[in-house]
Amino acid sequence: MTAMSKWMGTAGGLVQAKRPHRYGPIFALVNALTVPVAAAAPAATQTIVVLGDSLTAGYGLAADQTFPARLQEALAARGVAAQVVNAGVSGDTTAGGLTRIDWVLKERPDAVIVELGGNDGLRGLDPKQSFANLDAILEKLDAAKIPVLIAGMKAPPNLGREYGAEFESIYARLAERHNAAFYPFFLDGVAADPALNQKDGLHPNPEGVAIIVEKITPFVLRLIGASG
Repeated sequence: MTAMSKWMGTAGGLVQAKRPHRYGPIFALVNALTVPVAAAAPAATQTIVVLGDSLTAGYGLAADQTFPARLQEALAARGVAAQVVNAGVSGDTTAGGLTRIDWVLKERPDAVIVELGGNDGLRGLDPKQSFANLDAILEKLDAAKIPVLIAGMKAPPNLGREYGAEFESIYARLAERHNAAFYPFFLDGVAADPALNQKDGLHPNPEGVAIIVEKITPFVLRLIGASG
C-alpha cells in the first residue's frame, strides 16, 4: 500500500565511455566508490485486526486510548512494525462478529485477535450458540490460513455458577479445536477494579487499557512470530 520509487543512475557509464581507454579502470573505481549504497529495506509492516465489541472499539475513550491503538504503540516500542486495525463494534455479540468476518478477511490481515462474547454473557445467551458463532468465525480464518489469538471472557456472576462454567469453557475448547493461541481472560487484572474502569464498572479507563495491553502483548508477539 506504500508507494515505492526507484532511483536509477546511468551517468557513470556515460562518463566512462567518453574517456580514453587507458583511464577506464580509474573511472570505474571512482564510479564504484560514488554509487549510492541501497538502504536496508524496512521491516515489513504486519496487519493485525482486532475483531471485537466495545472493549475493542474503545467505548468512552479517545481514539488514541483504545486497545488497538495502545497495542500498536506497545509493539512499536518493541521494534515490531504493525498496523493494528480496530474492528470493534460496541454492543456486538458473537453473532454480530460472524456477520463481519468477511469484511475482516478483505483486510488481508497477517493475524487476527478475536475479542467477542462479553455481550453474549451480559445477555445470558446460550453458550452453545456463542460457541457455534465463534467456531464459524475461526473456521473462516483457518481456511484463509490466518493465525488467531482468542481472548476469553467471563460471564457475570449473577447468572449462576453453572452458566458461568459453561460459558467460560467455550474459549479454551475453541482454542484447542482450532489450534489457536489463547489468552484466557481479556480483562485480566482490570475487571471489577474501580480504579481501572469507567463509572459503568464494565469498560476500562486509559489506565485499565494500559494493563490489558501490558499483559496481552507477549501473547501477540508469539502470535506474529516476533521476539520483541
